[in-house]
Amino acid sequence: MTALALSVGDPSGIGPEIAIAAFLARQAIGLPAFYLLADPAVIASRARHLGISLAIQEVTPAQATEAFGSALPIVPLTARFIDSPGRPDPANAAGTLEAIDRAVAACLAGEAAAVVTCPIAKKPLYDAGFRFPGHTEYLAHLAARHSGVEAMPVMMLAGPELRTVPVTIHIALAEVPKALTTELIVATARITAADLASRFGLARPRLAIAGLNPHAGEGGSMGLEDERIVRPAVDILRAEGIDAFGPLPADTLFHARARAGYDAALCMYHDQALIPAKALAFDEAVNVTLGLPFIRTSPDHGTAFDIAGKGVARPDSLIAALKLARKLADVDAKAVAA
Repeated sequence: MTALALSVGDPSGIGPEIAIAAFLARQAIGLPAFYLLADPAVIASRARHLGISLAIQEVTPAQATEAFGSALPIVPLTARFIDSPGRPDPANAAGTLEAIDRAVAACLAGEAAAVVTCPIAKKPLYDAGFRFPGHTEYLAHLAARHSGVEAMPVMMLAGPELRTVPVTIHIALAEVPKALTTELIVATARITAADLASRFGLARPRLAIAGLNPHAGEGGSMGLEDERIVRPAVDILRAEGIDAFGPLPADTLFHARARAGYDAALCMYHDQALIPAKALAFDEAVNVTLGLPFIRTSPDHGTAFDIAGKGVARPDSLIAALKLARKLADVDAKAVAA
């Protein structure tokens, strides 16, 4: 079986140690085979720093599954890392990006089943000349570069009890009403519904569409965006046969009874989507990028520089990301075979 490609993320963060911890737990939790794109010297150094006995084997992607039973398979990067846990360094930017690039290339070439990414930090990348808003936008750029397919990436937080999708993402709250359009909501919902059907195996996904304002605008008395922007989007989606409904007040959208009525909630801004997802399942939620020509998952947390190298980082969200990536890849493979 083709292994998952795991990029190490920012090596000064907790990426190396949660990758090590996940690998060491592989047999007890039935973890799917993966290989790590990293500088082997830094992974070995981090293991020694943490007092962990770790077998490492440098491999090609094709050798990863066989090696996984006895050693952590690492596909070595051309770039080398500075091993500085807790102290981000722009000198590590080249390797951080190389790992992502090679994971995507391997997946599109059929050498990896899916891409799983450990967290990156934007500041050291920006300091080294990186000009993309974030991880997701860079993945869309790589998809276009490697496959020629222009993609609109959509961010989903998927946990055991809740899936949420922010329509606008990393922008200031004051900018949200200006960025939010009917067309953006419709495009985001179409991609969400399509991927829930093709990769999550949901025949007719139900999409709850949150309102922007308190009480979904209360008929226009607390802002007109819900009536002028959100509701027309819902009407378009329903006319296309997508089971979408709303706009719904966000303050009553996430309790257990409400969650039973939909498969994903589309939210109008970042925190409206991520706060309930992380509150319900911080250690189990997974960041899934929809709309790409390959499967990509990642933990729902950041680099955690403050605890890097201290041996206290939990691998739970990475483990959930690896398991979900394998599940989605298997569904995808069955759909292609059919």
